[in-house]
Amino acid sequence: MSGLSPQPLEDTFEPKPALRNATTVGLQAGIVGAFVSAVQNALGSHSRGAAGFLTRSGGTIGTFAAMGAAFAFTESAVANQRETNDALNGIAGGCAAGFLAGLRTRSIPVALGSCAVIGAAMGTFDYAGEIAGRSKEEKEEKRKKFFKSAPQPVHHASE
Repeated sequence: MSGLSPQPLEDTFEPKPALRNATTVGLQAGIVGAFVSAVQNALGSHSRGAAGFLTRSGGTIGTFAAMGAAFAFTESAVANQRETNDALNGIAGGCAAGFLAGLRTRSIPVALGSCAVIGAAMGTFDYAGEIAGRSKEEKEEKRKKFFKSAPQPVHHASE
């Protein structure tokens, strides 16, 4: 073969397992929530002792777990629907997680504001990682694909 087969211009998309991602990230976020709840319990003054970890600030564990699961599920579902991996998926996931955090305050304006803030933060984080996370070879390939180059001279077999 002469090696003239066309190369795909874009990376091929691999679907993300939304439920598995939501479960994994939800459990991880729940562990972080348990740590935060333990710190809240240790720093607060109350008469419940160690049980305050669950009774006083246990809602923190559920909130963290729900936010993590909502983020991961939404990010994966949006990526699968759009068939692309980019910062918009992070924005959608961050918005879902922020909205849940805002609902805990029982205020729609806070929920919408949290959606905007966390969505923007996650979108920025994903976009910055997208730029910085590529190797020199990947960046060079992308640059070459973007800029047109002069056609290569045709070499004949008789030369």
